[in-house]
Amino acid sequence: VQLQASGGGLVQAGDSLRLSCATSGLTFSHFAMGWFRQAPGNEREFVARISQSGGITSYADSVKDRFTISRDGAKNTVYLQMNSLKPEDTAVYNCAAVNSVIGGTLPGSYDYWGQGTLVTVSS
Repeated sequence: VQLQASGGGLVQAGDSLRLSCATSGLTFSHFAMGWFRQAPGNEREFVARISQSGGITSYADSVKDRFTISRDGAKNTVYLQMNSLKPEDTAVYNCAAVNSVIGGTLPGSYDYWGQGTLVTVSS
């Protein structure tokens, strides 16, 4: 199983980015997906999750109404659209997968992880 996150970069506050997480080696439709992030000196924290079918999503309060998680079964890929970015969104973003209807909000809920992509938001 491989998860390959991409799309990070350096942007200014208020800009948008779309992260992608391409998966392989798993039956994508059987897996719930999540995005987490970790800023320097901080614990890894939940950002967003999406169910197997894509019909259920949830977000951390800090990103609600700014970020949108989605998935494309034809491409075996999950996305994180990030709008109105703030300097406090700066972190390494990781995608994660679990063979379940929906994953939890704790990192331990997931079985597979991508390598992470760095998002830096300047003020």
